[in-house]
Amino acid sequence: MEIWINPACSKCRSALTLLDAEGADYTVRRYLEDVPGEDEISAVLERLGLEPWDITRTQEAEAKELGLKEWPRDAAARGRWIAALAEHPRLIQRPIITAEDGTAVVARTDDAVRDALSR
Repeated sequence: MEIWINPACSKCRSALTLLDAEGADYTVRRYLEDVPGEDEISAVLERLGLEPWDITRTQEAEAKELGLKEWPRDAAARGRWIAALAEHPRLIQRPIITAEDGTAVVARTDDAVRDALSR
């Protein structure tokens, strides 16, 4: 399992603490330094069963500068959203855990982390 984190994020630190407490075997990816490309973001979205706008932090300054709240949320705009996430990784919701069964979860709660561990 891999967890995408921003070390400055309290939700990420909480997820790591829970993973450690459960003795989980995982790899940490600091996605602001090891930025995922568009193909990788698309693959994680597939694993999550979500659209790019579902994992976008629209309150970030970069999102406001890009005007993301006004962007269409449809199939035609999907590639534009994915490109924005790859170009501005700070906009990606965190933490994201890719589970052993090929799925993924946005692990912002202890229950979501436990869900990933059970997969």
